[in-house]
Amino acid sequence: MPNAGEPVIRKTTNSAFIGTDLHERLTECGYRSLVIVGVATNNSVEATVRMAGNLGYDTFLVSDATFTWGRIDWNGAVRTADDVHAMSLANMDGEYCTVVTTAEMLSA
Repeated sequence: MPNAGEPVIRKTTNSAFIGTDLHERLTECGYRSLVIVGVATNNSVEATVRMAGNLGYDTFLVSDATFTWGRIDWNGAVRTADDVHAMSLANMDGEYCTVVTTAEMLSA
């Protein structure tokens, strides 16, 4: 539950930037750095991080504050949640964001 007066941006797609005024709000406030956490790493988190990176934000993805579920891959192999999570982090790190831990983020 948000604090009184705290803005709530409701999203209807996997990216928090699509169909919302998030980018406009961040731009208006002058924010250029984002810290992203959430569910699911390989879906909503990845879509939002990729778009943030493409929009030029200095984006930090907190690896231990995101998670996902196991999946069956295209070839029918079972992939654990840890596998899917790790691959998604690898897909994003260095190109769209910097992947960090909670401890690293808090000590920065």
